[in-house]
Amino acid sequence: MGKKRIITKGESEQKTAQSGTTPNAANIKKHYDFGILNVQSTYNNTKVLLTDGAGNALAASSSGTLGFAGAKKGTPFAAAKVGETVGLKAQALGIKEVAVVVKGVGSGRESAIRGFISKSIGITSIKDATPVPFNGPKPKKPRRV
Repeated sequence: MGKKRIITKGESEQKTAQSGTTPNAANIKKHYDFGILNVQSTYNNTKVLLTDGAGNALAASSSGTLGFAGAKKGTPFAAAKVGETVGLKAQALGIKEVAVVVKGVGSGRESAIRGFISKSIGITSIKDATPVPFNGPKPKKPRRV
C-alpha cells in the first residue's frame, strides 16, 4: 500500500526549525495610504471595488456576495452593508484616504459611500462616471396600418 516513512528525532527538529525562520507570504501585508473606491450601482445590485492608485484591485464586494437575494440586492440597506465590508478590508490594508468614482443610477449610490465612511476613512473627491449616451439608439419606425 505504499512505503512507510520513519522520521527520526533529528529530522523532525530540523523541519520545525526551518519552518519557523522563513517568513510566510500570507503574513506579510502591504500598506497603502491612498486608494480609489469604485461604486457601481444598478437597479438590481450594488458592487464596490477598492483599488490602489494605479488601479490594481485590493478588495471587492457586492450585495450578492453578502447573501442578499432577488430584489433585496438593490436596496440601500444592502449597499450600506457592502460599503461597510469594503471599509473593514480597507482599514486592514492601512488606507487613510480614498477618491470615490460612482457609476450607475441605482438606489445604493449614496448609502454605499456612507457605509464606507462609517469606518473613519477620509474621502478626497467624489466623481460621477455614469455613462450617458450621446445620441442613443435609433427610434422605431412608425407603424403602418
